[in-house]
Amino acid sequence: MATSTENVVVSGRRLRLTHPDKVVYPASGTTKADVIAYYVAIAPHLLPHVAGRILTRKRWVDGVGTVEHPGDVFFEKNLPDSAPSWIRRVVVDHREHTTTYPVFEDDAALAWAGQVGALELHVPQWRLDDDGVPRNPDRLVLDLDPGPGTGLPECVDVARAARRLLKDVGLEAMPVTSGSKGIHLYAALDGTHDSDYVNAFAHEVAKTLESQMPDLVVSSMRRSERQDKVLVDWSQNNGNKTTVAPYSLRGTLEPRVAVPRTWRELGPGLRHLTLDEVLTRMKRRTDPLAGLGHETGPLEDADAPPSGTTARRGPRSESLDPAPSS
Repeated sequence: MATSTENVVVSGRRLRLTHPDKVVYPASGTTKADVIAYYVAIAPHLLPHVAGRILTRKRWVDGVGTVEHPGDVFFEKNLPDSAPSWIRRVVVDHREHTTTYPVFEDDAALAWAGQVGALELHVPQWRLDDDGVPRNPDRLVLDLDPGPGTGLPECVDVARAARRLLKDVGLEAMPVTSGSKGIHLYAALDGTHDSDYVNAFAHEVAKTLESQMPDLVVSSMRRSERQDKVLVDWSQNNGNKTTVAPYSLRGTLEPRVAVPRTWRELGPGLRHLTLDEVLTRMKRRTDPLAGLGHETGPLEDADAPPSGTTARRGPRSESLDPAPSS
């Protein structure tokens, strides 16, 4: 693309692209046009994971920069007035303000995200119903975040232990290499329980893993406890928090992606993948997470959280202001 501005049509939607040749990832030479092309191409796999979910964007307007000169970044919840009118809007009332969130429904919305430098797409674990009212969460997530002295190999060990633990209560966990540092584990839920219950359940899972693997796992958020350990971050099940969406780009030096993986892939050579690798991969593969949110698992009282949980069932919290994950 040689011109600084282009008007394009994506799935029948008109979109004005500015500076498509701008380098967004200097380490790889990846341009804004490359980012947009990735999001349009990966849309069939990404959109099911954000469908019906309000979306927070993490934006690098001038690119991610370099180690010496990192690019400016900010989170954005409100959809700006300049956004195309065809992007679905959902207004959420908070105690002291309202927020107008976007809900992405097509590849054109993803293309717009690339246009405005919204490299990372973050969503909660719950969806909206047809009337725009939040449902109970339809998935559980554990973020395995390696501390200093640990990396993906240690996250794999913890992921396998977490898989066994969740399987014991009837949940099938699926891994996602986060594209940042660690691994996300997802398990589908049937929507019976509210976010408070699921968050408490996840906390008990994290504490159980810590008791089983005390030399490797920590469930506390205190940084002072994280040396040579993997944090099992359970808190992203809070109804007010979000997790980077599967197949979202990351604001890393290279254009890494949060990639759903199979358990067979979690071996010694596991590494994070870039957008070109993901596009090549998905030409010959199906999405390992394709059933997430559709083939749901129960979280019944008989399969209650490990001892110590005092969570409740019922409607979700009225306070909805999803905070992005790191």
